[in-house]
Amino acid sequence: MAVSIKSAAEIELMRESCRIVGDVIKLIGTQVKPGVSTAQLDSMAEDYIRSCNAEPAFKGYGSDPKNLFPATLCISIDNEVVHGIPGTRVLKEGEIVSIDVGAKKNGFYGDGAFTFSVGEVSEEKKRLMRVTKESLDRAVEKAVDGNRIGDIAHAVQSLVESEGFSVVRDLVGHAVGRELHEDPQVPNYGKAGKGTVLKEGMTLAIEPMVNAGTYKVLTAPDRWTIVTQDGRPSAHFEYTVVVRKGKAEVLTIYH
Repeated sequence: MAVSIKSAAEIELMRESCRIVGDVIKLIGTQVKPGVSTAQLDSMAEDYIRSCNAEPAFKGYGSDPKNLFPATLCISIDNEVVHGIPGTRVLKEGEIVSIDVGAKKNGFYGDGAFTFSVGEVSEEKKRLMRVTKESLDRAVEKAVDGNRIGDIAHAVQSLVESEGFSVVRDLVGHAVGRELHEDPQVPNYGKAGKGTVLKEGMTLAIEPMVNAGTYKVLTAPDRWTIVTQDGRPSAHFEYTVVVRKGKAEVLTIYH
């Protein structure tokens, strides 16, 4: 497994792609409200990315030429974990919606995700979103030179399970750079001190996917959308980060 260490110049190029991703998430966040269609959000995101002379990373992605991902955003609502396809569905009060977006510019990718509430949501959904975001922050703290992938994984799993939620096993984070998905994989469960050693200049997409109920998931008939097996809600947050000495650097800023 070849692990890619990025040069300072390459990281600067990635920073630009990640800035676009962060800007899209901020933009879409202002539009997430009851009555808005997922297709409207997707169109807005694509227009913005192209206005930055970048390309949507997800559009046309996939291994099956007959079923390539057709949109700019993955929009996943309530029991949809990831890879939801935008369309005619309209957001409703009380739902939570995960927006996952990638952009490619100057030959490098940025990747990020954020889960928004649509209007007022239940206490359980609020807690699910808070814990998922907190697990991401804890994972980032472990993305430092000399640690291992397992330290990131354990940081997510230990917090999530202590709160009574579960970590999706079938999907993982990943390194990112010239390709959208590079090695090593970055699971959200595992043992501290195990796995690939982290080195300064590695660029990782860390992305906890956390379910309110069981960790088990199913693939919908569209062969893209992943849903929780028990129909309970799921949240998803993601940063692209650079492994550094002492403290990781987050490239996809969306606050």
